[in-house]
Amino acid sequence: MLLSFNISKESKTNNKSSIVLAGDIGATKTNLALFKVDGDSVAPMKEAQYKSQEFTSFTQIADDFLHELSLPESVCIGVAGPVLNNRAKLTNLLWDIDGNEIAGHIGVKHVHLINDLEATAYGLAMLNEKDVAVIHVGNEAQIGNAAVIAPGTGLGEAGLYWDGNYYHPFATEGGHCDFAPRNEFDFELYTFLQKKFSHVSWERLVCGPGIVNIYHFLRDEKKREEPDWLKEKYKNGDAAAIISQHVEQSEICKETMQLFIRYLAYESANLVLKLKATGGLFIGGGIAPQIVSLLENNVFYSSFYQSGRLNPLLEKVPIKIILNTKTALLGAVYFGANNLL
Repeated sequence: MLLSFNISKESKTNNKSSIVLAGDIGATKTNLALFKVDGDSVAPMKEAQYKSQEFTSFTQIADDFLHELSLPESVCIGVAGPVLNNRAKLTNLLWDIDGNEIAGHIGVKHVHLINDLEATAYGLAMLNEKDVAVIHVGNEAQIGNAAVIAPGTGLGEAGLYWDGNYYHPFATEGGHCDFAPRNEFDFELYTFLQKKFSHVSWERLVCGPGIVNIYHFLRDEKKREEPDWLKEKYKNGDAAAIISQHVEQSEICKETMQLFIRYLAYESANLVLKLKATGGLFIGGGIAPQIVSLLENNVFYSSFYQSGRLNPLLEKVPIKIILNTKTALLGAVYFGANNLL
């Protein structure tokens, strides 16, 4: 295992075998899985993926998934947005989710909503070394807080507090903090985005739609060439994926992804410094596993290591890409199984 987590004193655990319904709700897709948990053994019983935009509520998806199945003892759902009092309004999906309403609708007593990055942080406890790729070894013997950053449809960030023995995950909404330009080019990009969005957060650049925003700036404002073949592909597919897949064939795609990686590195360093995450930085989300080769080159680390007098601290921080795309789902299982009473 990569990390060990302590169950906080407020949590109530049950050592008996149990069935847990785990969910990972994002603006693009919703993953659900039913797991049998018996001590440290976790076995999947059923899994399914849904397109979030095709449904108006989580309960619609839950009804379809649980049709003709026995009810679980516990439900834990990771959601892409802030969770307050077991309720959440998703940032990039027009859903309001209420854990108590879900409990009443399904007929399950224990329903927990947690932030999706908090779920990802819990999921680290269930990963093996093959589930990560190392960008920078750093000082792996060093202990301390850790951090998770995850560009996907949006930008998620979470922390892991180190109490001297174990890690305790917690959610943040750091991806919505203000983007900080560092040079004249960045200020031009900031002005371009401010006209469109008014408030320019890191999420406007460091996520799938952020890749598209950078591309549009280069094409429309900086007048970079867009080849006809790329224009046709761009019209008929996932724009961010098309850009990231053609860095070798197109200069505008290459420059877009270099900028995306640079801004990801800047905000990753910000997160590490704010949390004093000497225990490690984990890069998750749906994009990172698809661009491992781009993240492993010098663009990311040379940009990450640009914080002046605190560079010696950053140099010691291990940096790893989370390759297992089900980490948030595994984290929801971990949380749900340990909160049964």
